[in-house]
Amino acid sequence: MLQTTKRSDSPVSIIGAGIAGAWQALLFAQAGHSVTLHERGDAAMTDATSHWAGGMLAPWCEAEVAEPIISRLGQRSLDIWRRELPDTPFNGSLVVAHPRERNDFERFARMTDGHRRLDATALAEIEPSLEGRFRDALFFPAEGHVEPRRVLPKLHERIVAAGGTIKFGSDVAAADLANLHPKGIVIDCRGLGARDEQPELRGVKGEMILIETSEVQLARPVRLIHPRWPLYVIPREADLFMLGATSIEAEDTGVSVRSALELLGAAYAVHPAFGEARIVEFGSGLRPAYPDNLPRIGVRGGKISVNGLYRHGFLLAPALAELTLSYVERGQIDNEVMQCA
Repeated sequence: MLQTTKRSDSPVSIIGAGIAGAWQALLFAQAGHSVTLHERGDAAMTDATSHWAGGMLAPWCEAEVAEPIISRLGQRSLDIWRRELPDTPFNGSLVVAHPRERNDFERFARMTDGHRRLDATALAEIEPSLEGRFRDALFFPAEGHVEPRRVLPKLHERIVAAGGTIKFGSDVAAADLANLHPKGIVIDCRGLGARDEQPELRGVKGEMILIETSEVQLARPVRLIHPRWPLYVIPREADLFMLGATSIEAEDTGVSVRSALELLGAAYAVHPAFGEARIVEFGSGLRPAYPDNLPRIGVRGGKISVNGLYRHGFLLAPALAELTLSYVERGQIDNEVMQCA
């Protein structure tokens, strides 16, 4: 176990400035630690998994397929998002389906809680663009969403404001940092980059398409029930919408024709006006996952690894950072998440 030390005696070096590393850096800096966040890429973070994320903050929806720990940590994360970034949109999320997917829709309703059923009239009241499109919907009022490419720079700004240092273009090894600061703590948040030490990690591809139209207005993400995977239409600023998110056991970074057709078809199925939208961008990211698809905080000596966030990076990162901080400062262990050697 790490020795509990005075904050001034335990500089914290974090590797990886994506969503996991950014939240670690922010909470440790706010707690008074001397924090340096190392990122091998540049400030644009275009090579990070976070660049291609959906930014869904939907712990109740995820209960349909995820383990209970995802909902537990996710709900705690929502409290932290609200506390640290109070302008985060918490407009809820919607789940809809066409008649042919009715059985799957009802199954989704049974497998989740935290929602209420809206009839067509109530749906049109909160999302006028969907008037007449669906006979009912599930509304999860406590859920939210963020725009990853906008919120990550905000987190970086908050880290610096809290006294932390961010070094872009810093491709460092944990061993080198440990030698540089023998009394310090190293937190490895490299995602798939950590496979040199954790070969059990794998990449799961998530594809997305960014489209632009002023013909549809949505205040919240819409999840369309699909026979193979959940498909989302997520509103972003400036008339943009993200279409996602496939989950494919592959480690290439292209977007397949099949996926593109399904994503675009899903948007059209939500509203025909999306058929006239302009395609702005295709892309995909590789999400780091362990064999059980669950997150893990590993502790070995003076090094901590935070990894395996899978599809839930933006949802889980704040709660995982809080757990790491609690362990370092008070020795608290969450047995569902933490592994100590």
